[in-house]
Amino acid sequence: MCLTGTHADECPVQLNPQSVVVKYGGSVSVNCSTYVPHKGMGWESSEGGVPMTRDSLTTWRVSELREWGIEPMCFINYNKEQCTVNLPVTIYKTPDSVSISTVNHNGPMMEGNQYELQCDVLNVAPVQNLTVNWYKGKTLVDQTIFTDTIKTPVNKTSKLLIRPDRADDGAQYWCEAKLELGEEGPQPPLTAPSDALSITVYFKPIINETKLPSIVPVFRGYPVVIVCEAEGKPEPTISWSVNTNNIVSETLTITESTPEDLFCIANNSVGITTRRVKVSIQENYVPIIVGIIVAVVLVIAVIFVYIYCINYKKNRMGHYNLRKPRTHNGLLAQSL
Repeated sequence: MCLTGTHADECPVQLNPQSVVVKYGGSVSVNCSTYVPHKGMGWESSEGGVPMTRDSLTTWRVSELREWGIEPMCFINYNKEQCTVNLPVTIYKTPDSVSISTVNHNGPMMEGNQYELQCDVLNVAPVQNLTVNWYKGKTLVDQTIFTDTIKTPVNKTSKLLIRPDRADDGAQYWCEAKLELGEEGPQPPLTAPSDALSITVYFKPIINETKLPSIVPVFRGYPVVIVCEAEGKPEPTISWSVNTNNIVSETLTITESTPEDLFCIANNSVGITTRRVKVSIQENYVPIIVGIIVAVVLVIAVIFVYIYCINYKKNRMGHYNLRKPRTHNGLLAQSL
């Protein structure tokens, strides 16, 4: 009777370690020991097999493990039976390359359109331990997990759908192949990143409405300069539609003779954006107000001068009172 690895609890042997993770071409060493008397124990393996021994310890060793599907097992002849315990072996290989590209597209992307990015991972194993992570900058945006059970190296592809907007212009996408091989595997898990793919996004112009109000008041005699600014990629051309004229300029001088309705037009290869501006002509009351103020000041000044003159004359007349002439006694006597 032979007890297989599925009844390992009934087989009086212990593996140390109980499972191994080995890089392709790397070395491996596992002990199989027992605590009971036996008639022989050893290792059966397509590579590194160990002949039967009466010792209580036998070691399976391979200096360069290159057999992908290897299934070594330790056996023991015990109590007129032979039982075996299988050693789980995971052989891994990091990818030869990880690359990112766009699918069926070259050049700038248009805002709002959908595009497909592709990550190619070449010659990696085992694929069931492979995860492809997608990043935009430092932010993880998606993951692809593979469930294939094939043990030999394979090529795998992961795809990501994106719909970029203007905020994504210049964004860098990249992908990463990650082998998560459990506690027995390398820590932290092995990763292989691709180069970054920087995307250029073209988008329709947006006119700066803060700098260009929809209604512009203009006082007669006082021209106003208005500015139309727009953001877009490629850089938009700015023009003004005045009656039937098209004026290519960001600025426009408005006077009382300017038409009531104006249109700022921002145009690039993606689209056209238009903003209507209504001109509101205002009467200029400033000269009238200034004239009234000046007239009032003059009237007040005249009244003040008039009052001052009257008071001045009154004061001066008060100093001219009639007086008798002075005489000296001597002179008066002589005249008599």
